[in-house]
Amino acid sequence: MLIAAISVLWGLNWPAMRVASVELGPWTFRAVCVAIAGPGLLLIAAIGKEPWWPRRAAWPRIVILALSGVTGWQLLSAMALTRIGGGAAAIVGYTMPLWAALISALWLGERLDRPRAAALLLGAGGMLVLFRGGLAGLAEAPLGVLLMLGAALCWAINTVATKAFSWGIGVVALSGWQLVLGGLPILLAWRIAEPQPDLSDLTAAGLIGTLYAATVALIFCYTAYIKVVTLLPATVAAIATLAIPVVGVLSSGWLLDETVGPAELGALVLVLGALLLALLPMAPSRPHHG
Repeated sequence: MLIAAISVLWGLNWPAMRVASVELGPWTFRAVCVAIAGPGLLLIAAIGKEPWWPRRAAWPRIVILALSGVTGWQLLSAMALTRIGGGAAAIVGYTMPLWAALISALWLGERLDRPRAAALLLGAGGMLVLFRGGLAGLAEAPLGVLLMLGAALCWAINTVATKAFSWGIGVVALSGWQLVLGGLPILLAWRIAEPQPDLSDLTAAGLIGTLYAATVALIFCYTAYIKVVTLLPATVAAIATLAIPVVGVLSSGWLLDETVGPAELGALVLVLGALLLALLPMAPSRPHHG
């Protein structure tokens, strides 16, 4: 249920981000989102009487989560999008499950069995079909590709690190601290990149998109994703994100009158197949008889 909710609601965030970031500017949009979501999550944790203050030993690990999953992903992807198109950026960005599988195998010893390997292949195929027009951008701007690859690696590190440690605080609080600490460099970058934000073009649609991105996409979906990572193997949780861009493209077609055709529907079929394979119960290891 959480995976389905994340896929739909985070997918709907794509058209919301497109409208809001155009009207506010990308840095103002990101700054507003983290400024609302981080403190909001900590307030929710405190009101819900969830353990929310980390023990001393956990702070360095939370900083790693914040710098990878929030700062690294947001800043590197923003810089990449100034150099390559959205399609090319999405292709590279959603290689994250591959890097998460490799990192979790080395760090956590998670086994990549045949269904999960097939799921990764199907998911990669779905991304190539979905963003087929962005392939040309991969060769035209190598720096943009490297920046987006760095963003994908940051997200993968965040996913595996979340699984690797016991945190001693609730999931809501853990998400909140990540957004607060990871948001500080974003706020600094915002003041440098857009010292005088222009709000004159903000419409009702832009305001709704910003509030949706800050509350539904970050407060709910980011926390729900952290919860999924704690419940499932890191590789499986990462593969589950592949449905997000598919829903994003389909919802953009519905809400923003963008073209949706056989390629988008084919990508949806491939990604759904990847999810089904990824969520199959993992076969137990066969005992060795000597």
